[in-house]
Amino acid sequence: MTGIIETDIIIIGAGPVGLFTVFEAGLLKLRCHLIDALPQPGGQLTEIYPKKPIYDIPGFPSVLAGDLIENLMQQSAPFKPGFTLGERAEIIRQNEDGMFEVITSKGTIHKAPNIAIAGGLGCFEPRKPPIPNLEQYEDSGVDYIVKDPEKYRNKLIVVAGGGDSALDWTIFLASVAEEVCMVHRRTEFRGHPDSVQKVMDLAAAGKIKLLTNSEVIGLQGNTHLEMVVIEQTGQENMSLQADYYLPLFGLSPKLGPIADWGLQINKNAIEVNTLDYSTNIPGIYAIGDINTYPGKLKLILCGFHEATLMAQSAFKRIYPSKNLVLKYTTVSGVNGFE
Repeated sequence: MTGIIETDIIIIGAGPVGLFTVFEAGLLKLRCHLIDALPQPGGQLTEIYPKKPIYDIPGFPSVLAGDLIENLMQQSAPFKPGFTLGERAEIIRQNEDGMFEVITSKGTIHKAPNIAIAGGLGCFEPRKPPIPNLEQYEDSGVDYIVKDPEKYRNKLIVVAGGGDSALDWTIFLASVAEEVCMVHRRTEFRGHPDSVQKVMDLAAAGKIKLLTNSEVIGLQGNTHLEMVVIEQTGQENMSLQADYYLPLFGLSPKLGPIADWGLQINKNAIEVNTLDYSTNIPGIYAIGDINTYPGKLKLILCGFHEATLMAQSAFKRIYPSKNLVLKYTTVSGVNGFE
């Protein structure tokens, strides 16, 4: 890519929140260009769990992550966003005229008066349990990410974890696998109460096994995983047949270059003002899972809200003398650029 790419808002991160920003900015006639280190839009939803069902998107009782991204791409398409994919945003600098430049790992230069950092968790890697021979089975029975649930059809599955990902996949795989056993080291779960109740109901109906106060401590098998060893509080260790072990303990975030951009960081997240999700640098915003503020919830729908207010603020920075009047899309419609 040659020359400098100029736009109204540079969006760092092409996940669901970044894509929805295009729509909200487009309603205000603001152009957007997205930068993402991944080779395709969608962020974690495309790269890690495209087939994972999501239950908390308004208007969709359930939607697959990949389908949500496809819908967001269609929704933003009328506003003709630009994309720089497969390149990581490395350097941010501000010129004397107040314009920002974002330079990628391949040297592509982007220029805009506003930057929206929508980088999700930043760089991430799965949290791995301390099992001595874990890596031996990483390509033959141990999966940290579920990309295609059909892989587990009619198989014996052990899911470990107590958060939303472990709960959601336990629920989903209960109708796919021959047998699902969920293992959690506590009796309380960190996930959504509704998902917890669904897992409890499945266990009560005998459709899954649920082992609490338990932990997978060993893996056995020759060329492929065949057995997991489970430690249970107050009981003897037990061995359970398994074709696949899914330790779903979440992702360990790393900010990467974001940590060097002069922003106020708190525990691997960017501090923002909830008035418009601006950072300590005027013109740079942080929306979605990458930001933090009192009461923050890391939900996609919260990121959508943050993107909406951020776009309004970005408009005022570009057109300080214009009176911005909110128009409902049911009245004004959605018109792309000519």
